[in-house]
Amino acid sequence: YQRRVRGVTEDNKKEYVDLYVEWKLRNGCDKQAQALQRGFYEMVPMHLLTAFDEKDLELIICGLGSIDVDDWRKHTKLKGCTENSDIVKWFWQVVEEMDNERKARLLQFATGSSRVPISGFAGLRGSSTVNSAPRLFTLNVTNTMSNRSLPKAQTCFNRLDLPHYESFEIMRGKIKIAIEETVGFNRE
Repeated sequence: YQRRVRGVTEDNKKEYVDLYVEWKLRNGCDKQAQALQRGFYEMVPMHLLTAFDEKDLELIICGLGSIDVDDWRKHTKLKGCTENSDIVKWFWQVVEEMDNERKARLLQFATGSSRVPISGFAGLRGSSTVNSAPRLFTLNVTNTMSNRSLPKAQTCFNRLDLPHYESFEIMRGKIKIAIEETVGFNRE
């Protein structure tokens, strides 16, 4: 295998930067990551971890921070609905009823993380690598989903898509299923 070396030009400098950043992220902290992993497995043997998924491990390692529902509500963007919509009122009622673990699971379902940023919900960021600017939690009530559907999360955008549920009880049940029993993408 012979590698062709070429210089960086104006035409290929973006490609060079992208490749360099990728290499740095993959290889730049390899030794440190391996040392961390070895140390972690010394404390917690790998066979004990197989019973947990990544969500459970995050909660075990990070613990539960307190989730301020008033701050969450204050920094929520509404799409396809208003503060006075039944769906929005019901959503916050469901959240208020939850214990802190369930709130963390809902937050993780919708945003990809069970943790609130140090600056509160105003500091939520999308997980898109293109734009890491603050991206508020968004409740999107949509007519394109069946009212029998589970909520759908768009974690890159911190968005929770909800259909027009017929009742509070149906919404509560669908949210519970979504945060406790779904895995991966768009599974119902």
